[in-house]
Amino acid sequence: MTAPRVSAVMPCLNEAETLGTCIRKAQACFDSLGVRGEIIVADNGSTDGSAAIAEALGARVIHERRRGYGSALQAGIEAACGDIVIMADADDSYDWTALAPFIDAIENGADFVVGNRFRGGIRDGAMPPLHRYLGNPVLSGIARIATGVAVGDFHCGMRAFTKEAYRRMGLTTTGMEFATEMVMNAAREGLRITEIPTVLQPDGRSHPPHLRSFHDGWRHLRFILTYAPDHLFVVPAAALLTTGLLLTSALARGPVTVFGRYMGIHFLALAILLTMVGVSLLSFGVIAKIVIARKHRHVSGWVVKWATNSNSLERLLASGTGMALAGLAIDGYILYRWVSEPGQSMTGTVHPAMVATALIGLGVQTILGAFLLNLLSWERR
Repeated sequence: MTAPRVSAVMPCLNEAETLGTCIRKAQACFDSLGVRGEIIVADNGSTDGSAAIAEALGARVIHERRRGYGSALQAGIEAACGDIVIMADADDSYDWTALAPFIDAIENGADFVVGNRFRGGIRDGAMPPLHRYLGNPVLSGIARIATGVAVGDFHCGMRAFTKEAYRRMGLTTTGMEFATEMVMNAAREGLRITEIPTVLQPDGRSHPPHLRSFHDGWRHLRFILTYAPDHLFVVPAAALLTTGLLLTSALARGPVTVFGRYMGIHFLALAILLTMVGVSLLSFGVIAKIVIARKHRHVSGWVVKWATNSNSLERLLASGTGMALAGLAIDGYILYRWVSEPGQSMTGTVHPAMVATALIGLGVQTILGAFLLNLLSWERR
């Protein structure tokens, strides 16, 4: 039997009211295009007879026990036999007769095609105002900044891609954030991404949607931030380190007066805090970038290359040891003053003592971090 060219995958959880309509529309579209296609219903534990409806209409049903939008889609896509996979919801909110533009885009060289509801049109009542004017635009905007990908609608549920592109994405999330992971991983893999204007109409169900606004919105945001180490860690680290080091340098030897304002030990404490937090964030950012690069092998900026270089361990060990020794030397001088000048005030050594403590702490952190990076670099290589 000839393998299908296109696989239509529909995630399903109690969609008996609309599933049949979606299947018939997809079948009619395949017939009108002269495309050999298959329909896969990824059932996620329906109790309303959805699976029986799908089988009666000739669809192939894949049962997925793990609950979640992403879980259902992963099971359905893995079972697909077509070179091209098209996914959309089974609630009749997306037009299953409008598959031609998605297929054409793939056949013209795209690896991954995302629908854009804001360009195609959102019918009255199809999307809650909170999602339409706040949730989707804000989350899509954050994702665009994090990935640098000019996708206008990161959360449109109607998409097409090749099976090879899907394998390269390496998707793992099980919930609604699956939609965001697809776009972000496709971008990291260098896949050719394009958008198709897509109409969203009110779904045909009588029960509430499965989407939970704040819970699922947070899961999307959490995923975006987790996989955006430059914005979550590196950029804030650079700002904190710059400020902290400048203040520490100015106050290391003692209080100063700036524009008639006295800046003493309190500002030095703040400066050291900013520096310590900045170094910690920078370390987290480097580790996060290495973890991401391990998953997406061709993603390797200069930070990853430097951190995983075989000589980085020794360089970091030398830097950490140098900082720790500098701090110990300052403390040694303060101890000498205390021993050689009994009864004398040590007020003038408070600022240097705090700097020494910071240097020792940063030195130890750098030394231990060097071994962690070395472990990750072995895994990377």
